[in-house]
Amino acid sequence: MHSLPIFVDLRGRPVVLLGEGEAAEAKRRLIERAGGRPIDEAEGEGREARLAFVACADDADAEAAAARLRARGLIVNVADRPALCDFTLPAIVDRDPVLVAIGTGGRSAGLAKALRQRIEALLPAGLGALAEALFAARAHIRTRWPDADGRRRAIDGGLAEGGPLDPLGNGAADAVGGWLAAGHAEAADRIVTIRLRSADPDDLTLGEARLLGQADRLYHRPDAPPAILARARADAARHACAAPPAAPGPGLSIDLGFA
Repeated sequence: MHSLPIFVDLRGRPVVLLGEGEAAEAKRRLIERAGGRPIDEAEGEGREARLAFVACADDADAEAAAARLRARGLIVNVADRPALCDFTLPAIVDRDPVLVAIGTGGRSAGLAKALRQRIEALLPAGLGALAEALFAARAHIRTRWPDADGRRRAIDGGLAEGGPLDPLGNGAADAVGGWLAAGHAEAADRIVTIRLRSADPDDLTLGEARLLGQADRLYHRPDAPPAILARARADAARHACAAPPAAPGPGLSIDLGFA
């Protein structure tokens, strides 16, 4: 990854905004939409700010402002000048509280926008309600599945394609209570073999990519391509080995290697 995607809570916090015109107003709207308070760097609250947006038309003014703010310890975004940015802004799909951020590292805002529009069409308007329903049910979920790994596998099963809480289906938020009451069984422990045809992750089938994203652990050959391993969950255990053990462990394990 070229950068670390994070979500910053700006509610009630001051954010320095410099510049005028349409670009500055767009940044102002974004800050306010996230609950932040746009301020000028000269305001007293400027000492409390940690983020700054610079939208100056003149290159020299923008560079000087970025350097000045950075020297004060602020993390700076400079509109239309990715080389001067400490952080860039993604294209955002908003299904509050679900947010999908698409970034290109400042390479192409047009590409990020095109991807956002595609994803917008896929995600139902009620997706945020599903997140709220799961949050409200967290105590019941912990009681039903006290073990963390078992809980994660149960939630994964509920949210799977075609599952009772399929996030792309209809009425998933209203199904949370029924899902808990039904006490859906966890998926059985299993190991699945994936044989790679190339080092290109785009050559993975949709099913293989989905399994990598769900796996609890990967038993992979030492020459497994990093780009393929990166498609697995970040918290999935990884074991470089010639072959998986006889007892690979609970949940879903993947035996990964070239064909």
